[in-house]
Amino acid sequence: MPEREPLPLPKEWGRTAFSQFLQQEGLPVVTGLAVPDLHEVETVPWPRMEARGAYLQLLGAEDTNIAYVLDLPPARATAVDHHLFEEVFFVLEGRGTCEVWNHAGGHTSFEWQRGSVFAIPLNTFHRLHNGSGQHRARLLGVSTAPLIINLLRNLDFVFGCAFDFTDRFRGEADYFTHEGTVYRRPDTTQKIWETNFVSDVYNLHLYEWVERGAGGRHMKFELANNTLIAHVSEFPVGTYKKAHRHGPGAHVVILHGQGYSLMWTDQHTDFEEIPWKPGTLFVPPGMWWHQHFNTGPTPARYLAIRWGSTKWKLTRYLDYQGVDKDAKAGGNQIEYADQDPRVHRMFVERCRANGVEVRMDAFLVRT
Repeated sequence: MPEREPLPLPKEWGRTAFSQFLQQEGLPVVTGLAVPDLHEVETVPWPRMEARGAYLQLLGAEDTNIAYVLDLPPARATAVDHHLFEEVFFVLEGRGTCEVWNHAGGHTSFEWQRGSVFAIPLNTFHRLHNGSGQHRARLLGVSTAPLIINLLRNLDFVFGCAFDFTDRFRGEADYFTHEGTVYRRPDTTQKIWETNFVSDVYNLHLYEWVERGAGGRHMKFELANNTLIAHVSEFPVGTYKKAHRHGPGAHVVILHGQGYSLMWTDQHTDFEEIPWKPGTLFVPPGMWWHQHFNTGPTPARYLAIRWGSTKWKLTRYLDYQGVDKDAKAGGNQIEYADQDPRVHRMFVERCRANGVEVRMDAFLVRT
């Protein structure tokens, strides 16, 4: 080691490659814990995608993944895109088609509509087309770009790698149209659908997930052989789910219903409250307890695009383990009998103010 005075650290040290990428993209970046209404997010021209867009870099994503809103004007298509990060889309408004192909020439296309959820196979070429000549299409995208760009730090490689991941996509014509398979976890009542395309999450049939409480129903999706997956949950009027916690990056979009969610850590003396309605997006920070409450006149349903694949494990922090297991037994769920008494009192007051009957007695007694 040279025996000379150490130099001061360069000013550029401590940056991330993804923060530099965001600056290069030139889009507005929405921050915070939540977005009140995804339909009202303002977008600007997005030259790389030949569309309009805005990034949603919410606190709870913790740079493990990121969301964005993409607007496609009537009868327009995006630029051709391909990249080494995983990406899941949820259609907020409109209808259209998507083309997907690989370097070897395998090609498929499919139609999407409001409520569709689909994942782009890794490193494939893809292009979205707006099928309406009169109305915009608006999609929410969630991707693993922060992790991949921060690790590789070379955008030419991330967006220009010429490798076909044939374990993800071989050019199957029915890639987005075959039914897939529904599985049941052996240790719980949770159901998992391995698929590449969900037509309409607003009206999708769901199965009861007893362990999460309150008569809630659920379906988890394993998408495109990804580590980034999704699920839909619904719970009845006048009820609330059990509190639980998991790693970062669960982008929760309210589909139906009116209510609120509470979030806190073991160090909090009070709760962070997120009021929600259809179109609200929030992301609970990693290992924060959070709990969802339906105080409206209709069942509450939400979509979560998140980590936690059952098929492909990633890290203990991101795998969402024990979210339906009692914390006293080593899991990450608070049973009703063990919750803070303030939780139920607040819920009763909110329901009373809205003229909604509280329907928790049977579930609280059962616990």
